[in-house]
Amino acid sequence: MSYLNEIERRGKEANPFFCLMDIEPVSWGDGKARLEMKVRRDMTNGEGWLQGGVYTSLIDEAMALAIYTLLDEHEMIATISSTTHFLRGAKADTLIAAEALVTRRGRQIVFTEGRAYTVEDGRDLARCSASFAVRQS
Repeated sequence: MSYLNEIERRGKEANPFFCLMDIEPVSWGDGKARLEMKVRRDMTNGEGWLQGGVYTSLIDEAMALAIYTLLDEHEMIATISSTTHFLRGAKADTLIAAEALVTRRGRQIVFTEGRAYTVEDGRDLARCSASFAVRQS
C-alpha cells in the first residue's frame, strides 16, 4: 500500500514522526499539502520559543507529502538540500500549520517551497525551499 493510501487510511499513525510531534495531515493533492501542529512546551528552547529545527521539520514533511501526490507508486524521495528563513517565533499552545507546493518536477529532482504560519492569524513564521532526489523503490 502506498504512503498516500496509508495517510488516507490511518492519518498521522502512518508516519512515526507525525506521531512524535503530534502533526495532523490536513490536506494533500495536486502537488500541495497542509499539516497542522500545536506547539508543545517540550518543543521550545530556553527562551520559550519554538525551536527552529521544528519549523524546518514540519515544512519538510509538508513538502514531502506534496511531492508524494505527484509520484508514481514505485518512486521514493530523499531531501538533497533545504534552506529555511525564520521570520518570527511561536510560543507553547500556538496552533501552527505548514503548507507546501511543488514548484518544479523533473525526472530526477523535485523543487518545493513551503511556509509555516499561525493558524489563528495566518502570520508567517518561517519559509523554506528545498530540492529532493527521486529514486525508484
